[in-house]
Amino acid sequence: MSDGAAWVVAVLLVLWTRLTFDPAVLASPGPWLTAGLAAGLHAVVGLTSGPYMVRHMRGSFDEVAAVVKTAMVAGLLLVALVWLAPDFFLPRSTAVLAPALAIVMMLATRFIVRSYRSRQVAHNPDGERVIVFGAGLAGRRLVSNMLHDDRSEFTPVALLDDDRSKRRLKIEGVRVMGTRSDLIAVAERTQASYLAVAIPQADSDLMRDVQDAARAAGLKVKVLPPIQDWMRQSSPQSADLRDLNLEDLLGRRAVELDPEAISEHLTGKVVLVTGAGGSIGAELCRQIMAFHPGRLVLLDRDESSLHSTQLSITGRALLHGEDLLLADIRDGHTLRRVFAEFKPDIVFHAAALKHLSLLERYPGEAWKTNVLGTLNVLRAAAAAGVGTFVNISTDKAASPTSVLGHSKRVAERLTAHYAGHEAGRYVSVRFGNVLGSRGSVIPAFTEQIRRGGPLTITHPDVERYFMLIPEACQLVLQAGAIGRDSQVMVLDMGTPVKIVDVARELIALSGKEIDIQYTGLRPGEKLTEVLFTDGECNLPTGHPLMTAVTVPALSPADLTTRSAKGQNDFRQQMAEHSDSNAIVSTG
Repeated sequence: MSDGAAWVVAVLLVLWTRLTFDPAVLASPGPWLTAGLAAGLHAVVGLTSGPYMVRHMRGSFDEVAAVVKTAMVAGLLLVALVWLAPDFFLPRSTAVLAPALAIVMMLATRFIVRSYRSRQVAHNPDGERVIVFGAGLAGRRLVSNMLHDDRSEFTPVALLDDDRSKRRLKIEGVRVMGTRSDLIAVAERTQASYLAVAIPQADSDLMRDVQDAARAAGLKVKVLPPIQDWMRQSSPQSADLRDLNLEDLLGRRAVELDPEAISEHLTGKVVLVTGAGGSIGAELCRQIMAFHPGRLVLLDRDESSLHSTQLSITGRALLHGEDLLLADIRDGHTLRRVFAEFKPDIVFHAAALKHLSLLERYPGEAWKTNVLGTLNVLRAAAAAGVGTFVNISTDKAASPTSVLGHSKRVAERLTAHYAGHEAGRYVSVRFGNVLGSRGSVIPAFTEQIRRGGPLTITHPDVERYFMLIPEACQLVLQAGAIGRDSQVMVLDMGTPVKIVDVARELIALSGKEIDIQYTGLRPGEKLTEVLFTDGECNLPTGHPLMTAVTVPALSPADLTTRSAKGQNDFRQQMAEHSDSNAIVSTG
């Protein structure tokens, strides 16, 4: 009906203006017959092949295209009628101008209807009032989906964006009302209860600033997860919003990878991962599978961990298949046998003992696993002709003061030795704490909160670097692809965070009242971890989140000779081999 009315109005208006605005024109039957004919032609064309045969979403591109096509065909028929019937009551110019005016009116009608319906949805009184921070693509789509999703719990009432060029932007009636600094005023003005952060690539520094601002404004914070978590959908939904967590506050960072270099390095190759059941090893395996290796071999001494990793990769966990190896890196004979059988092209060595305080009590275990176990893996890899060997190290290997740090420093030096004496490429990757890994402070705090506290911290000034497991593993894969022989690739861990701040954030997120107790620094523990040993020369790598250093090589023969001299003090022995001037803990 509206399209027919548009034709009638268009024809009459064009005729009236064409004939010098003479009111008598509209009093004669000719113009009305012409207008009715034009509307009839449009209806016939539309019913046979146009928009009235198929239902389209109101105002969608498909509907607009169909309506324009139908109007143009009807207009051509009208022009043909005028040219074939010279006595027909219609100036030839009117037959050309009327279709154009009719199309404009049809599209304007649809725009008005769609805008009205959007505004009606936008004033949904049942949803929680939410301010959306981020007026980029994700924010715009999130607002649109909130307005049009009947199941949405939220109604957007304002947008904020730090880009001042978006200051007067409106998205379906929702206006950008300022920047982050205006949050308190906007919250009071809109009576909002929530702040939704629609910046999927926001780093942890930004998330902490936003949380502080939201607390000051009395708003609860919801966030869109990183883009890869919702990229399977065409756009983010309100259901994708989740509560802020510690990973958002400490671990988010924009990791730029060179997928071509990683793919060229891994695709079609036989890849073996030691410690495949651990938190780092398991995530490495999951990420490696995305690059389609020819074969992925999982090695670990813990059968339950292998079961869990296989389940996370394949969805099945029958513990069958020749690519699962139940073996201990302390068993050099078994390692040489399985490496000779599988002949891996690439090895990621993630197996290690890593609990600092426990290894201070049992330094011999650190020696057997982190030093001799690594040596066993290196020997097996060299004998099998491995092309790339990546040793997973730790920031505690830089200026080490603990048994854990010394043992990992020795592992770095052994890896450097094999880089100088074997045909393959041998590199180490050094980084700090990873959120959520087994042995990290986060699971311990979470369990203490579950029990009602208190949270125990060694010292109020102790601080650590933090990174998410997936991000750390992405950079390990990148380091394996670009690292040069004998280098130690040091990941940029950002700014160190005080452990007491981590504890307070977890307590705040839990909503409980829990005390914090200080127990004193443990033997071998530092107040602040460092990523570089004094005197190490930082070398560029071509990647913004990685720096390379070199460490002095340590010959396995020298290692064996020293240990054969009857030294039973493994703590002192590792300190000597780590080539460090740091004080060795005697706790």
